Amino acid sequence: MAKQQNFDKHARFEGESYQDVLDRDSRDVPEALRAERAPYLGSDSVPASHYTSQARFDLEEEHMWSRVWQMACREDELSNVGDFLIYDIIDKSVLILRSEPDRLQAYYNTCLHRGRKLATIPGNKTELRCPFHGFTWELNGNFKSCPTPWDYQHLTAEKLKLPELKIDTWGGFVFINFNKDAPPLAEVVGPLESHFKNWFLEERYTHYHVSKVIPCNWKVAAEAFMESQHAPTTHPQIKTHITDVNSQYDVFSDYVTRQISAGAEPSPLVNRSEISEQKIVDDMMVRRYKMYDDVDELPEGLSARRYVAQCARESMNRVNGFDYETYSDAELVDSILYNLFPNFSVWGGIKPTRVYRWRPNGRDVDSCIMEIYQLNIGNTDQPKPPPAATHVLSDKERWSDAEELGGLGAIADQDMGNLPYVQEGLKATGNNEVQFANYQDMRIRQHHIMIQRFIDEGLEKKVS
Repeated sequence: MAKQQNFDKHARFEGESYQDVLDRDSRDVPEALRAERAPYLGSDSVPASHYTSQARFDLEEEHMWSRVWQMACREDELSNVGDFLIYDIIDKSVLILRSEPDRLQAYYNTCLHRGRKLATIPGNKTELRCPFHGFTWELNGNFKSCPTPWDYQHLTAEKLKLPELKIDTWGGFVFINFNKDAPPLAEVVGPLESHFKNWFLEERYTHYHVSKVIPCNWKVAAEAFMESQHAPTTHPQIKTHITDVNSQYDVFSDYVTRQISAGAEPSPLVNRSEISEQKIVDDMMVRRYKMYDDVDELPEGLSARRYVAQCARESMNRVNGFDYETYSDAELVDSILYNLFPNFSVWGGIKPTRVYRWRPNGRDVDSCIMEIYQLNIGNTDQPKPPPAATHVLSDKERWSDAEELGGLGAIADQDMGNLPYVQEGLKATGNNEVQFANYQDMRIRQHHIMIQRFIDEGLEKKVS
């Protein structure tokens, strides 16, 4: 029998840490970025079949997706009374609407007569009328009328009231939950409330929203954005100005995890003597801040990180009038990725904020829907712009074909160059195992721990 090897369960990159980078910041760094929580979550492998098995997919549907809070939309997509949209997850369809100026409601998107979907495209309605036979409901879900009431005297108004789902909001996002006994959203969001308190999520508007079906399991896609160790190989062009192997990872609660990579700092894997501060500035600005045209040569004695951050402060102030002067360099240039279990990622900081969402594509275990949002702070002297319409990319289009993504499109295309082959490789594996790093893959481990917990709890409840 092989002897058990000794290893450091909490090993880290031995060089400069993210916290060391923060020590050089030109401003006070918020407490949220100083927080660290890296529990040891075990070293076990995960079966490859968890990504490829229809049986596993069905367990996730029955016991997880039916019981978790899911981000359905932005609240400003439902600004006016009667505004509604549709949120689909696997076989379920949810109609979300603003029934009163200060009230949002979510209904199963099904006519209680013969089952037709009440709506298939978003819009605005004064009532909910089924296109099949004309059964009609008030916006508050109360039954209103049908063309032949004399033949439905056996059905009461209570029987015909539209069934509702739990609905709540956080940060300007609308969340729904199929489970009436689910814990309050505030408990699930937990640490996000304090971490985002000065980043104005609620007040932002959707600058773009791009969606595409990609050929891999939803977990394969989501987990590609839960670690930075892939960056040197998959995104070699960013090694000059984004850190990777010394990124920080945190698990703050059952539901909330985070990773942070420092911006305007080179990867520890490059030869630092060959990367000038000017090179960092040039590469960082061209890729990430090419909307700004005020970049000159780096002033003597100023680090690339401080210069890029100050350029961002001044440029974004000219764009929207917001005062960024008290915000740290980290909040302006670092990649700060928070995940809320199971499929929602929102970036921290005061710069334009990205949001990712991943969902199964119907019942197909081998494909999913990935969406990328950007949320901007609006002009302080003008009303908030309306949210951008969703740009749905076809199978033949690349992410870089969405011009609104800018340099992010090329990065996403590099990721997509891996993911279909991950899905194929998982099916071809000889040992049915996927291995994770103890620290760098800690967020992915937590993801699987939570999925399994929901499945186990659901199965136990089903038996009892």
